[in-house]
Amino acid sequence: MPFHASSLLQMLLTSARLQPLRLALFALLIAVISWLALSPHPPSAVSTGWDKSNHALAFAALMGSGRLAWPGPPWLATLMKLAIALLAYGVLIELLQAQIPGREADAWDVLADLLGIVIGAAVHALVVRVSTPRA
Repeated sequence: MPFHASSLLQMLLTSARLQPLRLALFALLIAVISWLALSPHPPSAVSTGWDKSNHALAFAALMGSGRLAWPGPPWLATLMKLAIALLAYGVLIELLQAQIPGREADAWDVLADLLGIVIGAAVHALVVRVSTPRA
């Protein structure tokens, strides 16, 4: 039987044995992003060089890993719940940043978060589509 990369990808996306790892990845990303967002002086080595792209990249990663952690049906309801939760998380970050010396809240950051959420959902949907065997 020939090896197919899509079979491996499908197993990584759906295997029940890997569910704890997918949840751990999401939790780790939340922890790291929270630390970076709420540090008075985050390290510049982990920056893309533009704050808005940092936000979009972080939230794309959160959405992608969140969809891996909670893939289940009904997929649209799960997607919407995760998107709303991540957007609320982005707003919370901005509210907390307003209280941290050296940081400031910026509504444009929330828009960048939303863009990242949409990108993460689209990339996840593309990966699922490519990895799903066709009849």
